[in-house]
Amino acid sequence: MRLPRGTGASGIGPGRGPWPILLLLVASVVLPTACVLWFMAQAVQNERAAVQQRLADAYRSQLKAAAEQTSLRWRRTAGELSCPADQAAAAAIFERLTTSGVCDAVVLYGPDGKPVYPPPEAPPSATGPVDAAWERAARLEFVQSDFNAAASAYGEIASRAGDVARAAQALQGAARCLAKSGRREGAIGVLAGTLQGPDYATVRDAGGRLIAPGSLLMAIELMPPDHPSRAGALASLTARLNDYGPPPMPAAQRRFLMRRLQEAAPDCPPLPTLSAEELAERYLARGPSLPASPNLNRTDLEGVWRLASPDGTGVGLFREERIREQLRSAAMAGVAPGEASVEVLAPGQETSEAASFAAASAGEPLGGWHLALHLEGVNPFSVASQRQTAAYLWTALLVIAFTAVAALTVVRYVLREVKLTRLRTDFIATVSHELRTPLASMRLIVDTLLEGHYRDQAQASEYLQLLAKENERLSRLIDNFLSFSRMERNKRAFEADEIRPEEVVAAAADVVRGRFESGGCRFDVDVAPDLPVVAGDRDALVTVLLNLLDNAFKYSENDRHIVLRARAEGATVCFEVQDNGIGLSSRAIKRIFDPFYQVDRRLSRRTGGCGLGLSIVRFIVDAHGGAIEVQSQPGKGSTFAVKLPRRPSGTGEGPSRRPAL
Repeated sequence: MRLPRGTGASGIGPGRGPWPILLLLVASVVLPTACVLWFMAQAVQNERAAVQQRLADAYRSQLKAAAEQTSLRWRRTAGELSCPADQAAAAAIFERLTTSGVCDAVVLYGPDGKPVYPPPEAPPSATGPVDAAWERAARLEFVQSDFNAAASAYGEIASRAGDVARAAQALQGAARCLAKSGRREGAIGVLAGTLQGPDYATVRDAGGRLIAPGSLLMAIELMPPDHPSRAGALASLTARLNDYGPPPMPAAQRRFLMRRLQEAAPDCPPLPTLSAEELAERYLARGPSLPASPNLNRTDLEGVWRLASPDGTGVGLFREERIREQLRSAAMAGVAPGEASVEVLAPGQETSEAASFAAASAGEPLGGWHLALHLEGVNPFSVASQRQTAAYLWTALLVIAFTAVAALTVVRYVLREVKLTRLRTDFIATVSHELRTPLASMRLIVDTLLEGHYRDQAQASEYLQLLAKENERLSRLIDNFLSFSRMERNKRAFEADEIRPEEVVAAAADVVRGRFESGGCRFDVDVAPDLPVVAGDRDALVTVLLNLLDNAFKYSENDRHIVLRARAEGATVCFEVQDNGIGLSSRAIKRIFDPFYQVDRRLSRRTGGCGLGLSIVRFIVDAHGGAIEVQSQPGKGSTFAVKLPRRPSGTGEGPSRRPAL
């Protein structure tokens, strides 16, 4: 009888299960690991607590030093805000302080307390000279819309003008009329050419605005994006707007031209002082005077602070983001990234002492500003303390890892031995049972013949046929056992010869035809013509078909119908064995190629078999580089398809040997 699964030399039976192995792992690996890690964690925690006070003192000292440096820097900044009496020099100071990053904007005052730069906007004045010639040109332009005549009239005024300012305004009018009449190139030539000459560089209109920069902006607005002179005009106007030297340009005109230039040419070069000009403009629009306190204090503008110079001639404007960034950078100068973070607190903002690790005042002239430091991640002193315990920790971890690897290796070896023992037990039990049945039948038939217990020669022939059938069955079983043994030891190799598929089908059909027909089975063979040759071992492939046919016969009951087919399918040759037997479930299909697996043990006991046929089939098919597919439903039969690659055409040399997988 079949031995119980799991019994064998290892002594680990099914009743015990994996619990001894799990207990071994827990006792030898998990518990020591947990204890060592707990002790190491306690050691690290105590070491951190020992250096906590030193860490706080060190950070407080660092914050104090940062506050002193910041205070000194802001005093120097306040000293740089002083304004000279000259307006041109004040404009240069404005440009230097804002572009160098000293402040976001600055307002410079004179001795009388009035802004020197940016100066207040002058009230509008007369637009220019008014005489008969000018009135005639203006009437042609604005009343009669005769732009060509108006351009000629303005040009005549410019040619007869006695002063440069009148000529420049007349040229502007002529260019304007040329543009209105559609003569853009003529207008551009006047605006970007004539009016940009040295004679007109310092000319101003009646409102005090420089004529040349405004004319150049008008030319740029008239130029299409691909105009050959556009890039030069953009560079020239940008350079003039960024130049705070003489002749001084009114701040209002500079802001207007900067804004219009960015609208007309988004691709223009940078204008670094535009934001400073706009911030100073908004500050002066509120009408503030010099602050009474020399310290940093709020303005009426949201998020903007101001700082006055010691002599009261300058007020620097600072956005709150700049102040916070400067304080944060100074405080973080000696802190490694990820070690700590600094929170900058404006006057009126507070943070709890428990939330911050260290805090300090930012000092004068930043009255009321504070710095709060928060630890992040692992602090450096804690890292230093951990280094003292790291050697012990790593040693313990290495020992634990070695123990775990050794334990897992032992467990894996034990499990492998258990599996091999079970397989060996199944093999012995199967061999014993399967060989006993045909041997007993053969002995009974031989004894009957020797004792003469038969009626006539016909009955003796029948007994001899039964003896031959049992002998054939015994031979087939022994062949399967030997094939399985060689397969398990990887000792089986196959010859890769050129084989005609129809020859393989014919050989297999001849072997089973007599048994099938005598068993009341309808057996059909369907071979497509002109099949390509395959490379393989002829006997092994015949064995594949015989095993599939034997299974089809064995697991079909009444009214058996078995079909053996061979056909070409793409780059493969497909052998199919179809039956109308009991069929297979989807769960059984996944296991039918496992050694010793049998779908219905009761039926296999009645028809014979040891569950090795399909495992041998898969081994042979895999060794030939093919694939096997199964289509089946319970009660509707099964179809096994073996697909082997066809031999490439045109190969002149014989195939080489293919070792078993």
